[in-house]
Amino acid sequence: MVENLSAGIDAFTSNAFLVEGERTVLVDAGANYDVVGRIEERTDGLDAVVVTHTHTDHVGNLDDVKSAFGVEAWGFDADQPGIDHELADEGEVRMGDDAYTVLHTPGHKNDHVCLYTDRTLFAGDLVFANGGFGRTDLEEGDRGLLVESIERLESRLSEGLDVMHCGHGPSVTRNPVEDVRLARQGAKTR
Repeated sequence: MVENLSAGIDAFTSNAFLVEGERTVLVDAGANYDVVGRIEERTDGLDAVVVTHTHTDHVGNLDDVKSAFGVEAWGFDADQPGIDHELADEGEVRMGDDAYTVLHTPGHKNDHVCLYTDRTLFAGDLVFANGGFGRTDLEEGDRGLLVESIERLESRLSEGLDVMHCGHGPSVTRNPVEDVRLARQGAKTR
């Protein structure tokens, strides 16, 4: 089961997804609200935090979560503050009851990753609903790299993908592969 703990929060934050199952994981910690309390309302414990990238809106609550639950964080670049373990490009990470493939997807930020199975995608800030795509006007942003990353992601996704959980805004539950295609087209032309 996946739940967005940032839903309904009026603050500068990313989405923060609680993935429950055999290994209960928080994907991105969000910022500027009490995510620890929201986790405690839903589960007795947490096994790990997985970070799609280290922009403040995704990791602002990371230290609080790690301290409250005694867990460590995984991300692409273990040299970034708060990241304890490195996720390898094309490696795997267990979340809930599934093994997700890690895909390094720079362009929005150099340490950005997406996580996917045949049915589920955690897209971070690479792509969003309705063909939106991540900003490239921030430090480490690069539109050419972003387009390459979207193309790389698109080539790996199954047409049977059921859901895309985005770093901001709603999750996509209807033909999410089409939203990725639209993001690629938009990033190339805008």
